[in-house]
Amino acid sequence: MQRVSRRTLLKGSLAMAAAFATHGCATIQSYKDLIGFRPVPLGAGRSKMPVISPDYEFHTLIPWGLPIAPDGPRFNYPPTAADQAVQVGIGHDGMTYFPISEDGLRGLLAINHEFGRNPHLLGVSAPTNLEQVRTSQHAHGVSVLEIEKSGTRWQRSGSRFNRRIHANTRVMFSGPVAGHALLENKVDNPFAGTLANCSNGRTPWGTYLTCEENFNLYFGATGSFEAGESQARYGLTERGAGYDWHRFDARFDLSNPDYRNEPNRFGWVVEIDPADPASLPVKRTALGRFKHEGAAVVTSGDGRIVTYMGDDQGFEFIYKFVSADPWQTMRDRGRSPLDEGILYVAHFAENGSGEWIPLTMSDPRLSARFADQAEILTYARIAGSIVGATPMDRPEWTSVAPDGWVYCTLTNNSRRQMPDAANPMAPNRNGHIIRWQDSDDHLGTSFQWNIFLIADDHYESDQGFGSPDGLWTDPDGRAFILTDGRQPQGIHNQLLIADTNTGKIARLLTGVPKCEITGVTTTPDRRTLFVNIQHPGYGDPRLTNFPAPTDGETVPRDCTLAIRRKDGGIVGS
Repeated sequence: MQRVSRRTLLKGSLAMAAAFATHGCATIQSYKDLIGFRPVPLGAGRSKMPVISPDYEFHTLIPWGLPIAPDGPRFNYPPTAADQAVQVGIGHDGMTYFPISEDGLRGLLAINHEFGRNPHLLGVSAPTNLEQVRTSQHAHGVSVLEIEKSGTRWQRSGSRFNRRIHANTRVMFSGPVAGHALLENKVDNPFAGTLANCSNGRTPWGTYLTCEENFNLYFGATGSFEAGESQARYGLTERGAGYDWHRFDARFDLSNPDYRNEPNRFGWVVEIDPADPASLPVKRTALGRFKHEGAAVVTSGDGRIVTYMGDDQGFEFIYKFVSADPWQTMRDRGRSPLDEGILYVAHFAENGSGEWIPLTMSDPRLSARFADQAEILTYARIAGSIVGATPMDRPEWTSVAPDGWVYCTLTNNSRRQMPDAANPMAPNRNGHIIRWQDSDDHLGTSFQWNIFLIADDHYESDQGFGSPDGLWTDPDGRAFILTDGRQPQGIHNQLLIADTNTGKIARLLTGVPKCEITGVTTTPDRRTLFVNIQHPGYGDPRLTNFPAPTDGETVPRDCTLAIRRKDGGIVGS
């Protein structure tokens, strides 16, 4: 009864706020429907292959193991470490399309490779040697590939831009934590690489932001290890999480004193220039260290950039970063807008208002706990708790709509026992989507918020869903919602379109057994939508052979879908 009354109260108290979130429409009745396609019926979502609306079609491209160069090594299962270093990685996740032709039909696709469990990637439950660990490390990270459209199909092309960035790639650190003792090890290793690359972002100057999420999964201990507060808060444990890299690679061994700060070298937003294959990826430490799910970037009215980010774990926080000066001015002076600015954490009040709390040494609560700003940023989670940020139900993707409202998926939290206004379900098994609008054109420290969707309200309907994860809002007011987790009636994960003006929802696509639907980006004309099928069948060919024909033997491979309306219209319409 507490849950029901809380939800009822929430909806009543926020009704007025919701009325101002309708893109300027006077009434819902007078608003033109943004969704015109025939949705996939709920019962159709149990196929071994993806199912799409009859008004749409798709084809596959960029599967795991595709050679980066056309003459590179072809996929052979399981891959060698050397081959995997020059092939598309596994665990396709967030991605961004960067057009390089005037018509937008040729461009660079930067795509994350979040994770690949050992049985799927290696064909064994645990690695038995360093070679297998290297294969796993090379399957993580980011791929940059040139793709082009020919007729109605897209294909990878040979290009000087094509490259792989993985867990052993040379990288740089910048911002307040660069050069700090918290990043130093006894053994200096500039090839820190990047891993656990989940969601993403795009800067207005044309670079790609890849976000390191569950980095703790790759660490373990071969000897004695006691996690202090700072390590435990980030999920670092002696056991590890099954990857077993620490058994053969010393830098992932938490008990090895030579690499005592190696965990601090992950959990950052990493900037990659897709147009400069010789450039090094840069870990931008001013944006804080946590399990980054995404980085939605918007330019404020005065030219500064604002980046909204979620920390994907139960009871963690939502953050935003504001650059010190207008981004064009900073770049003209040779400074990165991502290196100087203020990191804020969100507090959601019961009455639908909110506050962005700066995480700086000027706050006596933080200066009493931390030695300097670098330490605050390295342990941003702890700093957020100290200043009273609101613990959320797994904040994942963020997206800034053209009308200034910012949306964030809250995937689920079965451990929540007490609801609050911003997290009204306890336990929250199916998730919800929250939205807010900052004062002063994204620069203010106050905001108004409301709940956009509660999955439980739709779960039993024909357009039901659960576990919202990926998210993108288009210029017309559509929200593209991609799921990862429990779905109604046991259907596979799915892609849905929601009208942010009316709340109408329609299912565009369902995936394959055990997969996640993730990664969303479009061409400039919005006639092609790219999304990813991650960990199809969790590697079990008895469940699916996607994207190959169903033969019960071929290992399933993560893959990108290129989706279009059959009539050539705007995707999502």
